[in-house]
Amino acid sequence: MTVLQVERLSVALGGRPVLHDVGLSVDAGEFVGLLGPNGAGKTTLIRAVLALIRISSGRVLVDGRPSRPGRSPIGYVPQRHEFAWDFPISVENTVMTGRNGRIGVFRRPAVGDWTAVGDALERVGMSDLRHRPVGELSGGQRQRVLVARALALQPSALLLDEPFTGLDMPTQELLNQLFLELSVEGKAVLMTTHDLLGAMESCTRLALLNRTVVADAPPDELLDRGPWMRTFGVGENSPLLKILKAV
Repeated sequence: MTVLQVERLSVALGGRPVLHDVGLSVDAGEFVGLLGPNGAGKTTLIRAVLALIRISSGRVLVDGRPSRPGRSPIGYVPQRHEFAWDFPISVENTVMTGRNGRIGVFRRPAVGDWTAVGDALERVGMSDLRHRPVGELSGGQRQRVLVARALALQPSALLLDEPFTGLDMPTQELLNQLFLELSVEGKAVLMTTHDLLGAMESCTRLALLNRTVVADAPPDELLDRGPWMRTFGVGENSPLLKILKAV
């Protein structure tokens, strides 16, 4: 079943075209890697899916319905620098903010909300730190809190924006295994990443993006140099293409 559907999407920011005629779908149980150079529009596409920016044309459907900010069943893990870690709030309450759209304004969390938060913290191995201020956490712990915050919504789709940046290898492996498990359990997972080799080894499908989708296929069907050269704007002798030989 298709959870996330992007149809003929175009976006302009400040009058400048950023995305053009993007088509992309993510089914339940898929772990899709979104790859492209800096400035290709990866983060813009994520924000368009979340309905956080105006689109010029096209549409985004989540579970068959138009995406709505804070209302659609989408868990979002932003890049770590986008969160205010100096805000005086505990790990547990940070994860609860992931349910704000579901709870509503001026309403207190119910038992079910706290259960969802507890389950999310357990899933990322942070239950024992639930009362610690987020400002005291390490980089890897902060990333796990952001993942728990997204999972607390109990979403059908999970969007990850460069989730491994700046993390040590054990934390990367822990999170990558979690994302694989979530996809196997039926979540639709879409991840932007610069880790090309890691994406080719872990993702069920890769979408190469440079303002539009240049190629979209399982990793073992993307071993030809052409789509990678067009996406990243590199020549035949680029070190980037050595990755294809390593797979």
